[in-house]
Amino acid sequence: VKRYGIGADAEVRRITRPEVGSVVAAVGGVAQPSGWSLGGGGVVQFTVPPANGAQVTAGFRFDVPVRFAEDSLTIDAVNFAAGEAGSVGLVEVREG
Repeated sequence: VKRYGIGADAEVRRITRPEVGSVVAAVGGVAQPSGWSLGGGGVVQFTVPPANGAQVTAGFRFDVPVRFAEDSLTIDAVNFAAGEAGSVGLVEVREG
């Protein structure tokens, strides 16, 4: 997960698409260069589980799945020829 904010007011976003190769897992603040793998849905699985109560963290870049907000897009020929499409609305797709 990624937290935006602190405490009870923090927004928590579940990350399901970390970029492969960007993930750094840590246990107790110490980076673990091996002994873990990245599975489907962004799940980090350790070969040997960390000690009970150990703080496990990770750093990574991630992709955000989106869809177009509208079913159609109106573009005039002048803007299209100039390589412009104007504003295109996007909506984040939250994955379970």
